[in-house]
Amino acid sequence: MAPFPFSHARFPLLLAAAALALGGCDRRPDDTAVAVSVVGGTARVADPSRTELSPAERVLMGATAQGLVRFDATGQVEPALAERWIVIDEGQSYIFRLGDARWPDGNRVTASEVVATLKRAVRPAHHKPLAGALRLVDEIVEMTPEVVEIRLRRPQPEFLKLLAQPELAIFQARGLRGTGPFELGQPVRGAQQLRPIRGLDDEDADTPPSPAERIELRGDRAARAVLRFTRGDLDLVLGGGVDDWPLLAVAEVARESIRVDPAVGLFGLAVARRQGFLSETANRAALAGALDRGAIAAEVREEWAPATTLLPAQLDSAAAPAEFPWPATPTEDTIGQARARVAIWLADHPDMAPLRIALPQGPGGNLLWRGIARSLRAIGLPVERVAIDAPDADLRLVDKVAPLDSGRWYLDNACVACDPMIRSIIDSAADAPDAETRGRLLADGDAALAADASFVPIALPLRWSLVSPRLRAWTPNPRAWHPLNHLRSDPS
Repeated sequence: MAPFPFSHARFPLLLAAAALALGGCDRRPDDTAVAVSVVGGTARVADPSRTELSPAERVLMGATAQGLVRFDATGQVEPALAERWIVIDEGQSYIFRLGDARWPDGNRVTASEVVATLKRAVRPAHHKPLAGALRLVDEIVEMTPEVVEIRLRRPQPEFLKLLAQPELAIFQARGLRGTGPFELGQPVRGAQQLRPIRGLDDEDADTPPSPAERIELRGDRAARAVLRFTRGDLDLVLGGGVDDWPLLAVAEVARESIRVDPAVGLFGLAVARRQGFLSETANRAALAGALDRGAIAAEVREEWAPATTLLPAQLDSAAAPAEFPWPATPTEDTIGQARARVAIWLADHPDMAPLRIALPQGPGGNLLWRGIARSLRAIGLPVERVAIDAPDADLRLVDKVAPLDSGRWYLDNACVACDPMIRSIIDSAADAPDAETRGRLLADGDAALAADASFVPIALPLRWSLVSPRLRAWTPNPRAWHPLNHLRSDPS
């Protein structure tokens, strides 16, 4: 891997990680609790109806509060609070029958409590990552004390995958306690202590969980999590992304410990402001055509293939994914045309301010910036790097794993500042009266976004974990989601 610049704040810690890695990395005994660190945020209980959960908060919520359904190790939906369900009215009504789930105080979970929690979760709020997908929910009603119905305005074939997200877990408002699969104990040395909840009919219901059944969960910065893993203090690191990928080479993590998910979603540059140079479609197309996406991806990881379409597959669109009209590796003609376009613009706008490109600040962001800046400066564009959350960015990196296989999710999240007409098409697809109309609108929106050049895909999202050999049931999957009850060979 090519060398890269580090921030001064991280450099000493990275050197320490590398030194410790070389000194040995004894693995934890198999009869001890599974020690897990999540990259990003603190592992604390938080209400997803009030705030956007950090990665560590999502994992903790998913471990202590299940929804009507949940994900298994492969990213497929499995029963949770609901023991079974049916879908009627051509996909517009989902009816769930609750199993015998119990709150921590022993009381049975009722349909009215499920309804109340879900109604809070689906209330419109711009900060919620699932807000766009949840707009199709029309009503949530209690049919009987054991039966819940969710009615949709339009069919959503992927709706169960939405319900499996931690943001739609069912919990008691007071204390934010759920029904498992784990219960929360007192933190020890900064780590949340989780132990599996026994069912009333389990043969070992009265037997305390063994240490090996327990989880110690914490949230960390990536460098600290990698350091702890290399010295044998952790069994699992979850939530690694592009920004932290270079740390693994510095710390010399064993190749067999590094697992990369086949994650699907969006990873690319979105136009955040249609002003100045980016106000004209031809200029945006020139910029997109000049980006050497293959080289940009390879700066971070050699095996990271560039994306050539916005949609990863046809999904629910009526047409195959629209091919972008520029190659992943620019040709001499493409670069020459882009350079001429920039020269014309600069001649008319000699005081043009640099394009502000919002990227993460870590070592992976440094590598992305090097590749992006090289491509754009080669055609004469002045550019500067700003923080990922800078409000006045012209281009912003979008890095999201798709929660469901819906064309509308991709178009909705790629259209940051696209043409208002395209936004209208995307919104119309959500309200389409049938699958045929929705598919046609999604195909139109996909083609229009490609022509608008307001989103430039670079690759699929990069998501990695560090996994100890004792976690034999850890499984890569497209959601990059790894339930804590599906880590051992005998998951609960």
